[in-house]
Amino acid sequence: MEKRTYYYARVSSREQNLDRQIAAFLALGANEREIIADKESGKNLERTGYQALKNNMLRSGDTLIVKSLDRLSRNKNDIHTELQYFKDNGIRLKVIDLPTTMMDLPEGQEWVFDMVNNILIEVLGTIAEQERVTIKQRQSEGIAAAKAKGKTFGRPKAEYPDNWDDVIRQWREGEITAVKAMELTGLKRTTFYKLVNR
Repeated sequence: MEKRTYYYARVSSREQNLDRQIAAFLALGANEREIIADKESGKNLERTGYQALKNNMLRSGDTLIVKSLDRLSRNKNDIHTELQYFKDNGIRLKVIDLPTTMMDLPEGQEWVFDMVNNILIEVLGTIAEQERVTIKQRQSEGIAAAKAKGKTFGRPKAEYPDNWDDVIRQWREGEITAVKAMELTGLKRTTFYKLVNR
């Protein structure tokens, strides 16, 4: 059975681009059809491209190449789980930023690199997870600082239309229906009742 090589790229959001990772793959001789990419967070493994790659494409004897370990995941436990999965299923993982993983070894020497890689992976997995925690903390601090300055998040608060007092008086006195009141104020049903109850 033919051994194949696949490449996996990931960025955390749709605004970011994958160019740097893809350029590194193309430099290694990748064919664009072999590159799978996701624009999703690395907090867990539930990513469309990654799951398709893992469940439908990779077979025993294949090689998976990533630019850096945190492209696989930013969660240390997930990294361990995936590495164990690759090992159990005979899939070779190469990480461009970890040169020892890129080497092809003579028969019988694999244990040396397994040992080195396990140490590197442990350290880098911890760093990747710490980065994720730091990013989350910075986001929380940024939101708290913005709120302290009076910035609001979520949908803007519904405003009372200029003719509100007049229309609501007519509605309360039974001169017009709620539907007519909504029409006159230009409000949707939910917004109208929200303002009535405010």
